[in-house]
Amino acid sequence: MKRAAFVLAVFILFITSYPAQAAYHFSNYKGRPPIHILGGTTKTPTGLTPQQIKSFYNLPATGGRGTIVIIGAYDDVSVEKDLAAFSKQFGLSECTSASGCFIKHAMSAKISANSGWAMETTLDVEWAHAIAPQAKILLVEATTPSGKNLLKAVDYAAARADATAISMSWGGAEFPEEVSLDSHFVSKSGAPFFASSGDNGSGASWPASSPNVIGVGGTSLSLKSDGSLSKEIAWSGSGGGISAYEKEPSYQSEYSIPKSGGMRAIPDVSYDADPASGFSIVRGGTWYVVGGTSAGAPQWAAIAALGSVSLAHVYADKAASNNSNYFRDITSGTNGTCGYVCTARKHYDYITGLGSPLTSEF
Repeated sequence: MKRAAFVLAVFILFITSYPAQAAYHFSNYKGRPPIHILGGTTKTPTGLTPQQIKSFYNLPATGGRGTIVIIGAYDDVSVEKDLAAFSKQFGLSECTSASGCFIKHAMSAKISANSGWAMETTLDVEWAHAIAPQAKILLVEATTPSGKNLLKAVDYAAARADATAISMSWGGAEFPEEVSLDSHFVSKSGAPFFASSGDNGSGASWPASSPNVIGVGGTSLSLKSDGSLSKEIAWSGSGGGISAYEKEPSYQSEYSIPKSGGMRAIPDVSYDADPASGFSIVRGGTWYVVGGTSAGAPQWAAIAALGSVSLAHVYADKAASNNSNYFRDITSGTNGTCGYVCTARKHYDYITGLGSPLTSEF
């Protein structure tokens, strides 16, 4: 009898817990910043520098136009002070609220602080400025990372006429209602949206899954003894895959992505994300090395501020005969054990998309 009761209890637990998982909806959504800290802290930077990254991705030493919008959650009280320290360390132009270069907009009068999100904000702001130092930066702070509050911040960003590019270094599991929310990712100025594809390996993440958002996957960099680039492969943590809800957009169907089954393929592009080849950031006078696909979204947004990036153009550029002028094709590495969808390959793959940037003009 005891065994029968135990089996019945397990069965009841299974049938009651499964629908709860299946009933996941937008009301349950909570955005998470995919950021990882490598090792301990230091008094001086030990991670990659802006000069190295610009060299690896063939980006100009300076430049930028318009306003890069960074959408995060909670309040980062020291972000401007940290940005000043970062800029001084790497010889970048100052970007302050006094000069009008840096603007922080809180979505409500009272927003609490959160150390994890503050670290993400630090990464986003410092490295967006590093890549496009002449562009302005607008930090929009959602009250909390709930789907509802994040979309309020998205709507505010989308309504800004001065936005050049909009970065969302956060994501979460897909949900059925996401197809009805795609219109939120269309900006008044025509600025493209960028979102991290996630750091848990193979699997789709929203909002990177929206056909109106450029999803950014992750790579891993290997360096030579002199600090130059040796090779770039797919990062094992990079999110990617096939959307469960979004249909394949025309820019992907025209490119003919294999095995998508008529659904949205993710990501679109890639960028260094491996903490082992991570980025130097400074917070409170302390230096960290950080990685994650969250690093790629603001830096791709900065690339758009340097030149021009659109979803339609990146696929057309990859399909062009001179595609190597635009992308480094990432052809090795995996992010899971699911075979084709988890394996990097020539042209498009579900880990690194079309590849990593080699220009700011797409």
